[in-house]
Amino acid sequence: MRVLVTGGAGFIGSHAVEALTARGHEAVVFDVRTDPAADVRDPVAVARAVAGVDAVCHQAAMVGLGAGFGDAAEYVSRNDLGTAVLLAAMAEAGVRRLVLAGSMVVYGEGRYVCPRDGVVRPGPRAVADLDAGRFEPRCPVCGAEPAPGLVGEDAPADPRNVYATTKLAQEHLAAAWARSTGGSAVSLRYHNVYGPRMPRDTPYAGVASFFRSALARGKAPRVFEDGRQRRDFVHVRDVAAANVVALEAGSAPGALTVYNTGSGEPHTVGEMARALADAHGGPAPVVTGEYRLGDVRHITADSSRLRTELGWKPEVGFQEGMREFAASG
Repeated sequence: MRVLVTGGAGFIGSHAVEALTARGHEAVVFDVRTDPAADVRDPVAVARAVAGVDAVCHQAAMVGLGAGFGDAAEYVSRNDLGTAVLLAAMAEAGVRRLVLAGSMVVYGEGRYVCPRDGVVRPGPRAVADLDAGRFEPRCPVCGAEPAPGLVGEDAPADPRNVYATTKLAQEHLAAAWARSTGGSAVSLRYHNVYGPRMPRDTPYAGVASFFRSALARGKAPRVFEDGRQRRDFVHVRDVAAANVVALEAGSAPGALTVYNTGSGEPHTVGEMARALADAHGGPAPVVTGEYRLGDVRHITADSSRLRTELGWKPEVGFQEGMREFAASG
């Protein structure tokens, strides 16, 4: 296949290009990093880019929690307007296969089970609780502390910040495009992706990048809350492989198919910080008790559907991946 990779010079996109090439596909990079005119919001540039391709791997996006609500218009422009322009160009050009870089942030908090009330969905945590160091969500019915578990693709969406909202809107746009054109659309809801080429020293990078940058400066990683918040850290090469598998398999025409894309091995943020510090040779992480509004406490998803339906499985283990990441540039 000839595959257009938007954001193909970026962190995940560049690995997707390598994975596609290794499988014998032709990857066409569309990225403002390599060409200032390659803006996914520009209808003329995008129409030119989609001409003659068989599929699109849409990785271009503004990512991370950002620096505050002042970023909202830029997030919506880059993520949602950009996706709408791309899909319109695909519809016009007759390109009918799409894989979208989705995100687990669309779920908000993960799945919780209360010992009294069963499966519950806690609301946003109160500032007073966070200020007091009460970080665990409470059952919205009885107030007890529920146990976190794995969230499936059929769970209702509950985006808690601007970035999450734009990622959900991208899925809705992709679904509408698929219904209108009969196209095949897949959204891979990435977990916390890390690995070589991860951006650093920017408020839009991920927590693993913040920790690595601190260690490179000889500083201790600063862990927010109590460090016990659970995430699923998945290596970028495994995510790239998932994109290739999804592109090759396609999906049912006229609909959006969603797959959680994680390692299947939840770890706490504190564990990740310690693994990076150990691999780098210290200093040890510092748990600060600080927090960011809009962060969720626990979010780890069940990625078994991707394994079962497409035969994908992660290859890079947590300790191995953290050692490599600590040493990468």
